[in-house]
Amino acid sequence: ERLVESGGGLVQPGGSLRLSCAASGFNFNLYAMGWFRRAPGKASELVAAINSDDDRTYYTDSVKGRFTIARDNALNTLYLEMNNLKPEDTAVYSCGKSKGTLFRLAQQSYDYWGQGTQVTVTS
Repeated sequence: ERLVESGGGLVQPGGSLRLSCAASGFNFNLYAMGWFRRAPGKASELVAAINSDDDRTYYTDSVKGRFTIARDNALNTLYLEMNNLKPEDTAVYSCGKSKGTLFRLAQQSYDYWGQGTQVTVTS
């Protein structure tokens, strides 16, 4: 199993970024996926999640209306579109593979993560 994130960077408040997560080594279309973030000094947080094939999604309250999770099962790729970024969004963002087809909120429901990509929002 392999998950490789890309698309992070330095952006000003109000800016946008699109993260990608390239999956390999497993049947991507059979598993729900999630985006997690870990800010300095804070615990890891599930930001968004998506089911394996019905596009049902979850967002933590702080990103609703600003972030969009999507997946392309033909390309084995997970995305996170982030708009109107705020300094409090600064964190390392990682994609995670769920243990099943439906997303769960508990981190124990995920069994593999990528190395992450840094997102820094600052003026």
